[in-house]
Amino acid sequence: MEPVMKIEDIMNILPHRYPFLLVDRVIEKNGTESLVAIKNITINEEFFNGHFPGLPVMPGVLQVEAMAQAVGLLMLEPGKIPLFMSVDKCKFRKQVVPGDQLRIEVEKLKVKSRIIQAKGRCLVDGAVVSEAELMFAIHDR
Repeated sequence: MEPVMKIEDIMNILPHRYPFLLVDRVIEKNGTESLVAIKNITINEEFFNGHFPGLPVMPGVLQVEAMAQAVGLLMLEPGKIPLFMSVDKCKFRKQVVPGDQLRIEVEKLKVKSRIIQAKGRCLVDGAVVSEAELMFAIHDR
């Protein structure tokens, strides 16, 4: 499938860089309503050095961050930065390990002034591994 956004496009919108850029490509985008992104999980991820030696598991907080970055790609224009305000209804259902492909699905719930509410979920092989409702304040860079 041809990506809607390649890594160069992503880096033009998000301020994040290695090792904290957690979206590899965007495969679907429906205006500012919804977006689907991909993160390929490899053993070379920096966080696997300490989480956990001998049992590499992607930290749940980084799955939430991947959802947040996907919301940024859905809603932001270059020069804007989304700052977390809250995370609600967060659930972690399965482990994410090297070799998995994280499918990140996000959907806008509400926008009021410079506040964005969205929901997201991460899936591996069609199974939900994490989900959350997210709120952000948008600031100029």
